[in-house]
Amino acid sequence: MVSNDGKLKIGNPTVKDTSVVATCKSQFKDDKVIIFKYKPKGRYNVKSGHRQLKTRLVIDEISLGGAKKAKAAAKP
Repeated sequence: MVSNDGKLKIGNPTVKDTSVVATCKSQFKDDKVIIFKYKPKGRYNVKSGHRQLKTRLVIDEISLGGAKKAKAAAKP
């Protein structure tokens, strides 16, 4: 969904002739998730962990059909 001078365009699934320019702010790992599998009376237990990789992006500009929209405000 894109708004340009009060005119709203909704895409299904995307808005045609629209591009987004973003800057990669940082790449980091999320908090660890512990996976513990256990079966009672079976002498079976497995413990493992997982940390998901994530990327923080800042949207710099949204272009709609060649016309550039105002730059997005940076959020912390």
